[in-house]
Amino acid sequence: MSLRVAIIAPGEMGSGVGRRLVQHGLTVLTSLAGRSAMSVERATRAGLADAPDDDLAACDMLLSIVPPKDAVGLAERLRPALERAARKPLYVDCNAVAPGTAQRIAEIVTATGAGFVDAGIIGPPPADNPRAATRFYASGDAAAAFAALSAHGLTIRVLDGPVGAASALKMSYAGLTKGFTALGAAMMLGASQAGVGDALRQELSESQPHFLAFLQKAVPGMFPKAYRWIAEMEEIAAFASDAPGGGDMYRGAADLYRHITAGVAGEPDAQRDLAALREFCAPAAGATARKHA
Repeated sequence: MSLRVAIIAPGEMGSGVGRRLVQHGLTVLTSLAGRSAMSVERATRAGLADAPDDDLAACDMLLSIVPPKDAVGLAERLRPALERAARKPLYVDCNAVAPGTAQRIAEIVTATGAGFVDAGIIGPPPADNPRAATRFYASGDAAAAFAALSAHGLTIRVLDGPVGAASALKMSYAGLTKGFTALGAAMMLGASQAGVGDALRQELSESQPHFLAFLQKAVPGMFPKAYRWIAEMEEIAAFASDAPGGGDMYRGAADLYRHITAGVAGEPDAQRDLAALREFCAPAAGATARKHA
């Protein structure tokens, strides 16, 4: 019998994962209650079928793929349906949360009798290209059961560790990549506000060209995602709290992403900072604008 998988929610990542599983012959359910028209269209294109919570809880596996701030709330919402389910699903939490948060979710889920897997996703949403580098890392006693989806188009690597190990890896990786993006944005703004933005960009182009190339792509690419990264930085702050200065560093990154989010929403001061970052990241366009000013 074909596996039935539930994926909540059908955002870009959830729909991408769902599409990959559907393409490999699985039935994938989701919840469209309260979702935007864009999300409904995305889920429909991916081949995901809308279903109530009781049907989701009756699937073989239930993958939670939501913003970090919603991960605990989703487990709480599904608790009654999981308790009612005659045959419990394997609940796979795939969210960017700290190990302590993963443990909290596990306690909610396992109290219903359902199995639990701690998972972390690294890479972009799966695309139509089967070589898209989307990797799931999984830990906990039931991680090998989740790895059965490797036969249906997903790349799943099982870690030799308990619940929390996969989340720790995700926190470490995102702390480097998204934390570095925040650090770069902060220094770009500092240099621009001090009037030495051009000099910093020139120096980086000569001494750290790969460093500059990464930032010029990553910083503007972060703008539409910053609202999702606020809670992720706060989870990383909790994870890094035992490292000297670690918690403060990532709470600062959360503040920066909160400021970027305000700029995207139209707050004037923050918009000016976004303009400065765009100029730093597009030196040719910036030079042309200054030449004709």
